[in-house]
Amino acid sequence: MSIGSVSVPVKEGVTIVFHKITGTAIPDSVNPSLISILWEIRMPRTLCAFFVGAALSASGAVMQSVLQNPLASSYTMGVSAGATLGVAILIVSGIANTALGMFTLPVVGFLAGFLTVIFVIGVAAKIDHNMQNHTIIMFGMVFSLFVNAILTLISSLASDHVQRLILWQMGSFSGRRWIHAGIVCVCVIVGGIILMLWHRELDIMTFGDEQAMSLGVDTKKSKVILLVIASFLTGAAVCFSGIIGFVDLTVPHAVRRLFGSKHKYVLPMSMVIGGAFLALADMISRTILAPREIPVGAVTALVGVPFFVWVYFHDSKK
Repeated sequence: MSIGSVSVPVKEGVTIVFHKITGTAIPDSVNPSLISILWEIRMPRTLCAFFVGAALSASGAVMQSVLQNPLASSYTMGVSAGATLGVAILIVSGIANTALGMFTLPVVGFLAGFLTVIFVIGVAAKIDHNMQNHTIIMFGMVFSLFVNAILTLISSLASDHVQRLILWQMGSFSGRRWIHAGIVCVCVIVGGIILMLWHRELDIMTFGDEQAMSLGVDTKKSKVILLVIASFLTGAAVCFSGIIGFVDLTVPHAVRRLFGSKHKYVLPMSMVIGGAFLALADMISRTILAPREIPVGAVTALVGVPFFVWVYFHDSKK
């Protein structure tokens, strides 16, 4: 939070945060502009990035375990594509800044992403009553490709909105305030608590559907609940940040290498490391070309792709 186009000394930063939290008067020696920069701009932005990273990482960990696929993520289920389509339609229609004000885009993005996973699960259940993992992944990927084709068509027909659509698709925390950080925080806490209640089922389901059912786990019911909660976390994250890739894909792998495969450790540590990673990526995005800002999704991709390749080949050598 101290690093940026305007540097905030750590000592003064700690002083500002302490007096703001305790409600006491800030010393006159502290520059008033630094108070505004740190407390009103950078701190809510950084916290928002942390909670979004936590939500995406926990969601990715759950999807990888439930679907038994190391490449499973919100993209696999079509959540990101669905949320982007809802936002794109809203932007092109010209009603993005009406109705709910600054919450119009987040609410529509969340609902579109959430409805997408409900649709994917519903169709997968119709195709395969046992809801095998490959069926869910296959239809989710097909649906994502279909939605991306619609997005390409919308972008080509609405050239005036291309820049805004691209910014949403690449992700950004610019302009985030305390209310945004607070909403994402509540969603992460609620979703995280629910997922922790299912950590034993997640451990068992990683061994496969047949073995899980033999141990008394209702795999169909568990999949639906866990995927819905994971999609809820993704939707809550996406609606305030746009589409940010690779966090939900790479962080759970790193956590499993460091802390093992038990989900009572994987879930909370994915949240902590994922949040720290995205907060760091956001810092890089706003400082590396300061005062110009680059999309945070570009930073996560540049870091995430080499990391994932390294993990893949490192594991393949064992």
